[in-house]
Amino acid sequence: MTETATAAPPSSRLETGAPRRGVLSKIVDRVGSGAVQVVMVVLGLFWLVPTLGLLVVSLRETQVNNAEGWWTIFTKPADLILTNYTDLLASGFTASFWNTVAITVPTTILVIGIAAMAAYAFAWMEFPGRDLAFLIVVGLLIVPIQIALIPIASFYGGLGIFGSIPGVVLFHVAFGLPFAIFLLRNFFVGIPASLLEAARMDGAPEWKIFVSVVFPLGKPAIASLGIFQFLWVWNDMLIALVFANAGNQPMTKALQSQMRQFGSNVDILSAGAFLSLIIPLVLFFAFQRYFVQGMMAGSVK
Repeated sequence: MTETATAAPPSSRLETGAPRRGVLSKIVDRVGSGAVQVVMVVLGLFWLVPTLGLLVVSLRETQVNNAEGWWTIFTKPADLILTNYTDLLASGFTASFWNTVAITVPTTILVIGIAAMAAYAFAWMEFPGRDLAFLIVVGLLIVPIQIALIPIASFYGGLGIFGSIPGVVLFHVAFGLPFAIFLLRNFFVGIPASLLEAARMDGAPEWKIFVSVVFPLGKPAIASLGIFQFLWVWNDMLIALVFANAGNQPMTKALQSQMRQFGSNVDILSAGAFLSLIIPLVLFFAFQRYFVQGMMAGSVK
């Protein structure tokens, strides 16, 4: 006597079959990957339209910018000039550019170096008060910068570093460390413990494990942190207005002073804004691979 096979109910087929696909995946399959890439390229071009407009405005005279929109440059390319950039550089903007570099680069390096070592200690080293210290670091994330301006300005005045570039760097480092430590610690915790145990069994000291194992594996997160920190300091204006004097002012403060000097000359201001925009754009596109890896780290097992 043979047994009659019965079809499984629809619910069981759903449980044992392939997982359901999302609506976005179905749309991509129907439209095609080529069309999706075209849409992404179009969106990227739209994202670059303001940058293109800023560049065109910075390369035309004030009268032309007031009379016509920047898009008319496609029919009147002869309107492009370099006078705005020469006038801006003659006003001392070059010194402000190097002041910005002198503030941003050391700040980024110090934040990454200190935060990476502290994050490794919080993630993989046992010491008394570790959890409490990490909670204090997390609590510092909610401290607004504004409430520390006056006390630290007074403290800097006593030390004799108020208005100097080292003072600005120290302020940025102090307020950049809590987020950096929090970010890197959460990434370092995901490193397999077997790798660290194998290194310890081979007799490697903690600093060797950090340099040879943890730091290379944490490169995506470190690169993402470096991009964020660089952009935050490069585009900062509040700290520069308070702690940088006229001889050490970065580009953001220099542009603000140019606004008072040139009044409504948008062409001069747009030239300075575009110069300050070039370095972050180059940095982002140069390290976008690490940036994406850092943003996706930990999202999949």
